[in-house]
Amino acid sequence: MIDPNARDRLDALLAQGGRRLLGIAGLPGAGKSTLTGWLLGALGARAVGVPMDGFHLANAELARLGRDTRKGAPDTFDAAGYVALLRRLRSPVPGETVYAPAFHREFDEPIAGEIAVPAAVPLVITEGNYLLMDDGAWAGVRGLLDEVWFVDVDDAPRRAQLLERHMRYGRDRQAALDWIERTDEPNARRIAATAHRADTRVRLDARSVP
Repeated sequence: MIDPNARDRLDALLAQGGRRLLGIAGLPGAGKSTLTGWLLGALGARAVGVPMDGFHLANAELARLGRDTRKGAPDTFDAAGYVALLRRLRSPVPGETVYAPAFHREFDEPIAGEIAVPAAVPLVITEGNYLLMDDGAWAGVRGLLDEVWFVDVDDAPRRAQLLERHMRYGRDRQAALDWIERTDEPNARRIAATAHRADTRVRLDARSVP
């Protein structure tokens, strides 16, 4: 499913002791959630996943700001809030549980306080598009992560995954294609330009991308 050295890197990260933060970055539809799910399944209670997508601005706020037609762009997230959460997660307080937001595609909104991160959990895995950006509030993310992996996948299955996802959650085919060209692909080009800041690139087999 993933490059053989990924598990070795994971073991080396955990061997450092204490709380560690691993970032999973990549283009829209690359399989970041797939890779994160595989890692969480392999690690069990030793890891918790905290997605960047929990910091999507609410749809009502996006509409107020006039950004609802390009949801998913960098300025449609509470990047500063995400950075603040990562700071808390880097320095766990014994006995304290930190609660993080989750994002639900089925109704296209974030939900606060859904993900519990106990202080004793040694690894937090956070996945998202903009972990490697170096402008605005996003610039604070990279320095809070011990490692960042960039997910590589062939372009055709990545775009097919985006099309299927958009249609699964309510867009017709043409609306989905329009959204990909207008929003996803401009974001993808911006994300691709940050890939050099990752510690390693992890290849996903096209068959493993949902």
